[in-house]
Amino acid sequence: MTYPVKSIFALLVGAVILPSCVSNKKFNESQASLAAMRKRASELQDDLSNAKSRLRLMEEANESAANQLDEKDKRISANQQELADQQERLRQLQELIDRQKAQTEALRGKMAQALGNFTSDQLSVFTKNGKVYVSLSEKLLFPSGSAVVNQEGKEALQKVAEALNENRDINVNIEGHTDTVPIRIKFEDNWALSVARSTAIVRLLTTTYQLDPTRITASGRSQYEPVADNSTPEGRAKNRRTEIILAPKLDELMQLIDDSKSK
Repeated sequence: MTYPVKSIFALLVGAVILPSCVSNKKFNESQASLAAMRKRASELQDDLSNAKSRLRLMEEANESAANQLDEKDKRISANQQELADQQERLRQLQELIDRQKAQTEALRGKMAQALGNFTSDQLSVFTKNGKVYVSLSEKLLFPSGSAVVNQEGKEALQKVAEALNENRDINVNIEGHTDTVPIRIKFEDNWALSVARSTAIVRLLTTTYQLDPTRITASGRSQYEPVADNSTPEGRAKNRRTEIILAPKLDELMQLIDDSKSK
């Protein structure tokens, strides 16, 4: 059986072209798949970069939050320590105040005991504003209008000095007072009389009874701090007095307060 030449040629051409078409299709499909994979890889790379950026931002935010928390913890700790220090200073301050009150009351008791032989119209011992007051009447200490201490007054002052020499941490202020009746003899006015009486007592306490002069202050108040009505003889008699004001030294207390202010 024989075939025509044209038929044979057509068969040969078809055999060559058909595999070539199949190969081109697969190549194109491979190229498309490769392009899709590359696009997907690029998308994944972008997603990874974005994820890393978000992670870095989160880490920075966490670090900042951790630093802020650490700072807050430090401030809380510092505040707690400051509060503890203040409470300790308050405790020390209260302890010193209580000790001062106890010393003041003990001193008042000693003075009252030392001067127990004198009557209430001659002198009185009491506390006021954290200090001990020994209030001595004019008739116990001085003749009228005079700044010369009489014998009975010297005996009272000796008792005071003996008690004070046993309590050396006491500051002493001698304060003279008068009534409102103008002075006409020897002294210029009631100011001069009140100061002269306080300095006369200071001289006795320091020179005769050996009280440390660095502990003592002399002052005069004239008629301007009355304790009674100057319109009656009884009131004026109460106002004519000399007060020995005793105050425990507050060096330790003042130092504590200064330390608190400086912190």
